[in-house]
Amino acid sequence: MNTTPANDRSRAVMRFVLAAFFLAAGVAHLRVPDKLLAITPTWVPFAPQIILVTGVCEILGAIALVTKPLRWWAGVGLALYALSVWPANIKHAIDGIDLPPIPNSWLYHGPRLALQPVIIWWALYCAGVIDWPWRPRQKG
Repeated sequence: MNTTPANDRSRAVMRFVLAAFFLAAGVAHLRVPDKLLAITPTWVPFAPQIILVTGVCEILGAIALVTKPLRWWAGVGLALYALSVWPANIKHAIDGIDLPPIPNSWLYHGPRLALQPVIIWWALYCAGVIDWPWRPRQKG
């Protein structure tokens, strides 16, 4: 791993920002599950229960991300989670589901869908699972 002081600081900042994002999303899953049920694909079994469980997972993942012993696993788990909710984001965009205060516009949905891989990378990078694209140079 490339562990320069600047790299460590940037990862720490990224961890706390991402943890705050997932904490807020987890709280939203628990407080307004009906809104999230509207964007859940119909093929998801036990959707109301899944929404509540994923809310708890987001909160626990956010906490684990900022704790050193669990950080690596939290990064992997949150990356997989971000991948698994992509179908709901796609349904939200394609079906044009209105979920105030989120704008029902491609000005929101387009960047949101395009940034999903960035969120996956972010979780992996700030947890120290990957170094890409900032790998240490090989001395030859």
